[in-house]
Amino acid sequence: MAEAVRLIRLEVGGTWTAEQEAEVRAVAGGLAVEFTGVPGPARAWAGAELRWVHSWAAGVDGLTGWREATVVTSAKGNGAVPLAEHAMLLTLMLDRDAARWAAAQAGRRWERRTHSELLGRTMGILGLGRAGRELRTRAEAFGMPVVALRRDHSPADLDAFCTASDVLVVCAPLTDETRGMLGDRQFDQLGPTGHYVCVSRGGIADDAALLRALQENRIAGAGLDAHAVEPLPEDSPFWDLPNVIVTPHNGATTPGTARRGFEIFLGNLGRFIRGEGLEHRVDVEAGY
Repeated sequence: MAEAVRLIRLEVGGTWTAEQEAEVRAVAGGLAVEFTGVPGPARAWAGAELRWVHSWAAGVDGLTGWREATVVTSAKGNGAVPLAEHAMLLTLMLDRDAARWAAAQAGRRWERRTHSELLGRTMGILGLGRAGRELRTRAEAFGMPVVALRRDHSPADLDAFCTASDVLVVCAPLTDETRGMLGDRQFDQLGPTGHYVCVSRGGIADDAALLRALQENRIAGAGLDAHAVEPLPEDSPFWDLPNVIVTPHNGATTPGTARRGFEIFLGNLGRFIRGEGLEHRVDVEAGY
C-alpha cells in the first residue's frame, strides 16, 4: 500500500475542484494526497516513474507520453449514452432534412413536404464498444436493421459493411489501424442515398475523400460531431455544404458523462491504493 498519493492533472486548466479533492481524500482514507495541476501539454513526469495514467476521456489519442506509463486507463463508456443519442439526432436530422424546416421557421414559411422515415433503413455501426452497443439498441427501437464492424475485420468485411449500410455511423476509436480507413471506395459503396455520421473521432474517414463524396453528391449527407482537426477551422468547406450538419464535438458533453468519468477514476484510485488490478485499462498496442 502506498504511503502517499501524488495526483498530477495534465490538461488545459489543470485544476482540481474542492469537491473533487474531497471525494479523492475520502477514497484515499488516511493517506496524504498531493494535488498538482500542470496546464497544457507540459511533461510533468519528465525523469520520473509514471505508475498510472488515466484519461478523463474515453480515448487516449489526445494524451502525450501515455505509452510510458506502467498502467493506462481511461473513462471508457462514460459518454456512451449521450453519444448514441447524438448519433440518432444527427441521423434523424439528415433523414428529414431538418435544416429546411429550420430555414422555413426563420422565414415564417409554412412549408409542408413529403419526407422519408428511418423504418427499414440499415444502420452500419463502425465500432461496437459501449457507445456502439447503446446506439444499436436505439436504432433497433426505430425499426432499423443493424450491421456492425469490429476491429478484427477483413477488407472484404469492410466492403460488405459499407454496401449494406444506409446510414454509416463511426463509434470507433482513432488508432493507427482505423486512421483513414474510409475513403473514396467506401463512400461509393455507401451510395448516393447514404448518410455518414461521426460521433467518436475524426480522421477515421479521409477528409478529402469525404469532401469529394459530399460535393459530388455521391453520398446524400453527413452529420459530423468529431473532426480530424478541432476546432474545425473557420475556412473548412464542411461549414458551408448544404448536406452537412456540423456540431462541435459536443455530443457527450453532459453532466452525466462528467460524473460517470469521475466515478470511474475514483473506483480505480481505490484499487490503485489497495494494490488491486485496475479496470477500464487501455490496450497499449491497440491504442484504446
